Amino acid sequence: MGFNDFRFRVALRIILLGLVMTLFVYMVGQPNMIFAAALTVLIIVGQFVELYRFTSQTNRKLTRFLESVKYSDFISGFANDNKLGKSFRELNTAFNEVLEAFRKARSEKEEHWQYLNTIVQQVRTGIISFDLEGNVQLMNANAKRFVGIANLKNIHELEKENPKLYQVLIDVQSGKSELYKEGQEYLLTLQATELRIRGNTVKLVTLQNIQTELQKQELESWQNLTRVLRHEIMNSITPISSLTSTLREILEQDLTKKEDVYELKAEGADDLREGLNTIENRSKGLIKFIDAYREYTSLPQPKIATVGVKDLIEKVAQLLKPELKKTEIDFSYKWESEYLTVQVDTEMIEQVLINLVKNAIEALENTPSARIEVVGRYQNNSVLIEVIDNGPGIIPEAIERIFIPFFTTKKTGSGIGLALSRQIMQMHNGALSVKSELDVKTVFTLSF
Repeated sequence: MGFNDFRFRVALRIILLGLVMTLFVYMVGQPNMIFAAALTVLIIVGQFVELYRFTSQTNRKLTRFLESVKYSDFISGFANDNKLGKSFRELNTAFNEVLEAFRKARSEKEEHWQYLNTIVQQVRTGIISFDLEGNVQLMNANAKRFVGIANLKNIHELEKENPKLYQVLIDVQSGKSELYKEGQEYLLTLQATELRIRGNTVKLVTLQNIQTELQKQELESWQNLTRVLRHEIMNSITPISSLTSTLREILEQDLTKKEDVYELKAEGADDLREGLNTIENRSKGLIKFIDAYREYTSLPQPKIATVGVKDLIEKVAQLLKPELKKTEIDFSYKWESEYLTVQVDTEMIEQVLINLVKNAIEALENTPSARIEVVGRYQNNSVLIEVIDNGPGIIPEAIERIFIPFFTTKKTGSGIGLALSRQIMQMHNGALSVKSELDVKTVFTLSF
């Protein structure tokens, strides 16, 4: 209806223009109406101007609307020409509704920006982003604290102030992480990702201080180690000290001197011999414990080479074949692909696998239909080697502590094997983990 009203107004002006032009043609043919014809020409020109103004008003309105959108001027409104008819009122209403929608969208966008900016500024992780030219796009409060510059405009300004951190920020690759240490206060882990924003490449780097967490973990590790050392040493020193006192009493009571010759009663001699044997055994046990500690703390650096998972598993199976023959355990091994490879020190990883399989053999001692399986497979961009047994499993209370040095659930174990195995995996930038279901299965997993 609005556009019909607009067409009607245009048609009316055209009709009036046609009538005036007809009148002008008539007047030109009358010799006594030349002056009136001249006036008619002025009227025709005025009608043309009015028709142009009327028809172009909508275009001017549309141009002003688009400029308002272009320059985000959502305050202006359209209502001045509502009196020109229903079509203009409807058009003005539509323009105003669109501008209101843009105004709300911009308001919501600003609210979201403020919300996200508040979160970014409050998180403990430092966040900094910069483009290929080094212009800093975003930098939160913690990043400023780590960097040491409150108002960093370009990342290259950091080169003079802190060249080491600058180099790490530039060199860290997308999807990878780097470590940066500054004094005793900061140990930063830097992770990077790259984004495309409005056609420009932006590098986003997060900086997280892990010094406090590492110190807590280090303290907890030392406390656990000290507790175990104290326990083992006291287990050996206490009986040695007690036996030493007992032997001294035996010598004082049963040892007699006759004419420069010492005599010892048979019973005292037996007690003395037994006590000395006990001291010797406990001393050997303490030396063995210290040797295990030395082995744990003095591992050599791995000699990395490319090794096929198939070859690795077959070699371990061959080494353990004589020992497995002495048992009734069903031992099997397999791999998903013959092309699976890992970058490892062959001897070290073989030692880890041998240790895990031997542990499984001991765990299956009283298990009917005992089975051990070694599996090589690929999952989530990692190569996995699993040692699976169907033994009694590991209780939840122990599963959290089995990788602590010198902790053991076996009567004759040293408690060093699993701790040593995990340390070897960490030296290979890998991981050793365990999952256990009581009386169902236990799975030790080497992840590379």
